[in-house]
Amino acid sequence: MGLGAFTFLTAWTAMMVAMMFPAAAPMILMFARVQAGKRQQGKAFVATWIFVAGYLVLWIAFGLPVYGLAVVIERVVDQAGIAATSLARAGGLLILLAGLYQLSPLKRACLAHCRSPLHFVLNQWRDGALGALVMGVRHGVYCLGCCWLLFLLLLPLGFMNIGAMLLLTALIFAEKALPFSRPVRIAAAGALATWGTLILFDPRFLPVMMGM
Repeated sequence: MGLGAFTFLTAWTAMMVAMMFPAAAPMILMFARVQAGKRQQGKAFVATWIFVAGYLVLWIAFGLPVYGLAVVIERVVDQAGIAATSLARAGGLLILLAGLYQLSPLKRACLAHCRSPLHFVLNQWRDGALGALVMGVRHGVYCLGCCWLLFLLLLPLGFMNIGAMLLLTALIFAEKALPFSRPVRIAAAGALATWGTLILFDPRFLPVMMGM
């Protein structure tokens, strides 16, 4: 990638904000409304940014192993001289796994929490600033459970691939916020699994890696 750890994490955080906040907005707004109601009633309330900070901390922490994995891959490629076709097939396998994960029970369970802000508030509410931070981290865990393999697709597609980022953002938003989430999730599973399989048979279906 040609990026140091600090530069990567800065770019990763900006990317998380751009890609995840549209889908996380319903939960953030729900938290803000509850706190606004408390404030109007003269009760102790917590600023929404504390909840958001907990959410971001989780995603930034996830960026650390992603950076480590990317660095290891680069060093192995440089030292072993792995062919572009082999790298493309590895990317194809990752894309195939991401497609299969779309249909997994863990994905469905995490997505159910992300799509139900009221249910999350009723069952996961914690008072105070520390409680808000913990709530943000817990909501981030559910989001991570939904999307971690989708974000790993940026390894073969390129971390600065704007087109890939826009497509993933649209997919994540549709899964979490739109009423037709299930058909979108299933269609994405089929498309990713098919594409990954094609790359395994013919690496030229992943031109990003073949152009290395």
